[in-house]
Amino acid sequence: MNKLLKDNSYSPPLLFNGAKTKTEFSRQQVESKSDSCAQKSKSRDGGYTIIESLVAMIVVSVLMIAIAPVMAFSVATRVQARRVELATQAARTYIDALRTGAIKPGVVGSGFPIQAPAGDLAGARVPTVEETYCVDMDGDGICKSSSNKDFNVQGAWLNKDTSITGGDPTSKGYQLLVRVYRADSFDGTVGTLKAPKNATKQSVVGSGLGDRTMPVVEMSTEIPATGNPSYKSIFDRLKTP
Repeated sequence: MNKLLKDNSYSPPLLFNGAKTKTEFSRQQVESKSDSCAQKSKSRDGGYTIIESLVAMIVVSVLMIAIAPVMAFSVATRVQARRVELATQAARTYIDALRTGAIKPGVVGSGFPIQAPAGDLAGARVPTVEETYCVDMDGDGICKSSSNKDFNVQGAWLNKDTSITGGDPTSKGYQLLVRVYRADSFDGTVGTLKAPKNATKQSVVGSGLGDRTMPVVEMSTEIPATGNPSYKSIFDRLKTP
């Protein structure tokens, strides 16, 4: 009986130790397999990372090559559109100065309009810098040929009344042609200026950086006779003699 009890007393530790040994062995196997899988996964991931980086670089390079011309064209078009807007403001400033009498005929360098060929307002010759009216857009108070913001405005007048003498049509009124050139068109590096009548005009779409030999803006309007309403001046000029 005592022997049986002694035998039974030793059986639990034997079972526990056996289970513990088996458990540790199983855990070692699992850890070994886990480490092996981690090493394989790490090695496999490292290879894919290099390949993916190369593919990403190639894709980005192709996309940049494809969109770079579009981006450059977009920026150039926006710059030219802004230049056209400023040139239009310069033209309106010039027209207002003529209508209010701020620009006087016979004053050298005042920018008073030159006379256009009879019956051909658009055929007015290109101006010299002394025949233009300076509009300062960069705020330094002067127009410099090195500036890409200042403008030189040319005016040309036309009136079929042959009684006008001395190049002063203010008392009769006249048709006015306005051409706005960039100030750097007169820096001596662009060659001969062009008249748009027989040349391709500038385009916001097709001329992103602009052609300095051509006016940025060209428009025409009516300048009424001194002291007369505008419609009366136009009627006098257009009526049949």
